Amino acid sequence: MAIDDKTRTELEAAAFRRLVEHLRERTDVQNIDLMNLAGFCRNCLSNWLKDAADAKGVSLTKDESREAVYGMPYETWKATHQGSASAEQLAAMKKAQSGH
Repeated sequence: MAIDDKTRTELEAAAFRRLVEHLRERTDVQNIDLMNLAGFCRNCLSNWLKDAADAKGVSLTKDESREAVYGMPYETWKATHQGSASAEQLAAMKKAQSGH
């Protein structure tokens, strides 16, 4: 695919925005499930966003980056949507993280 850098960046940004919107809609999908299946979660996305801002010298706090991904303050999302992890989820997380 031969596209210029500006267009590539615009397409990547659009894909990121669509992923974030999808995760906002799928509040039934817990972060631990994402970590166990894909090795990343909403918090990872917010950390990557903050890392990118830091690399560009853009002021963005951890709370602001999380709100950009969650669509609300992180504590509000946790209180509203985050359930308790099951023993199976925790075991899968431990197994998945053992090689890191």
